[in-house]
Amino acid sequence: MDFSDYTVGELHDELIGKGGRPRAAARALWKYLKSLDADELSERRSACEVAAMVAGITFRVYFEDTGVDRAMPFDLIPRVIALREWQQIEAGLKQRVRALNLFIDDLYNDQRVIKDGVFPAELLTGSANFREQCRGFSPPLGIWAHICGSDLVRDAEGTMYVLEDNLRIPSGVSYMLENRQVMKRVFPELFEDSGIQPVDDYASQLYDTLASLSPRPADYPSVVVLTPGMYNSAYFEHAYLAQQMGVQLVEGRDLVVDENDEVYMRTISGLEPVNVIYRRIDDDFLDPEAFRADSLLGVPGLMRAWRSGKVALANAPGAGVADDKVVYSWVPDIIRYYLGEEPLIKNVPTYRCEDPDQRAWVIERLDELVVKPANESGGYGMLIGPRSTKRERKEFAKLIEADPRNYIAQPTLALSTCPTIVPGGVGPRHIDLRPFVLSGQDTYVTNGGLTRVALKAGSLVVNSSQGGGSKDTWIVDTDR
Repeated sequence: MDFSDYTVGELHDELIGKGGRPRAAARALWKYLKSLDADELSERRSACEVAAMVAGITFRVYFEDTGVDRAMPFDLIPRVIALREWQQIEAGLKQRVRALNLFIDDLYNDQRVIKDGVFPAELLTGSANFREQCRGFSPPLGIWAHICGSDLVRDAEGTMYVLEDNLRIPSGVSYMLENRQVMKRVFPELFEDSGIQPVDDYASQLYDTLASLSPRPADYPSVVVLTPGMYNSAYFEHAYLAQQMGVQLVEGRDLVVDENDEVYMRTISGLEPVNVIYRRIDDDFLDPEAFRADSLLGVPGLMRAWRSGKVALANAPGAGVADDKVVYSWVPDIIRYYLGEEPLIKNVPTYRCEDPDQRAWVIERLDELVVKPANESGGYGMLIGPRSTKRERKEFAKLIEADPRNYIAQPTLALSTCPTIVPGGVGPRHIDLRPFVLSGQDTYVTNGGLTRVALKAGSLVVNSSQGGGSKDTWIVDTDR
């Protein structure tokens, strides 16, 4: 593989330093990649594509009222992070999730954070994801977000930031796991003695986390994965995780809640009790008795069963109150308030459009900023100022003025890059990282996570729904 024309410029590159030399954690990978000629590289790329196709790694993209299943684009040059740095990031992620769970539990109960003037009451009033149906309730262990995927980005100086928190139904971990399996099959020699930390235990860690929530102590609690069905964009992941954990994949019609608020699964042998539900259905569709009455995806009475302590739900309904890009801007204060600690990982500087002065400042500088709606995901509904038109900025100014609570703005970060195979050779492409944090009786953080890559030159949008792909993420022990 020829890196002679690869230049990093002023950006931070994850594999290669400013002097053109590989970073310490990437030396073994660099040496190996440079030893591959064009034919060998082509063979490895073909092998990756075949392995991904056989595994059925797909995601669903929606446009013009139709859904299309597409293969997840995969780049075979991994992103590498040294273990010593990762251990600091891991501690920061654990700190963040712990504080967010305390925050959510407080909002649905005493609301001390509001009474003490740390968090504005009006933000809660305007929250699209605050669920009155959850007031006065605290789930087992006080944990609402059992599975969290916080997106991390690194800037041109090499500083790692949290870009956003995903606490409702974070997805992508199946691609992380399958990417590793593909890399092991295609580059087995690199895993023999390179100090690459494993990710293969995620499914067992997820099962243990879910099992620890069971309202009935048992050696083998009944755990199910609740999916909206095969037309959901993440259905591959739902089926994959159920298969990896050895549990049933069910739809709403497969479950029933009886008059005693017990949950059962319909089987050919009759009704079987269910103790824990890993739900991949949005709150609005989870229970037609409590939320949308027209939902055909959920289970009537499920909220009653949950509040009665007869079944555990992960993530808990209402956890999305903290999965809000406006609330995100308050997380450093939330960490200080609940834990009495300084945040170990910084937020990206964020401007709150509900504040009149900050709103005016943002509108004057729309050509410089990234503006995001509070509750959209997948890269939808946002404005990337430096790449926007005058007309787009004018329309966004109107949107902000009409509903300022719904928007935040951030500087356009020069995201770090990673070598990526592109037509004609290797080029730098911008990346982010989504690690996954499991919270139960213990807290577990994946070794790395899903690295997403913007495959278009210069693009900062890494989401698969917007044309992005993915890479394997290597956490490498350089002290071996």
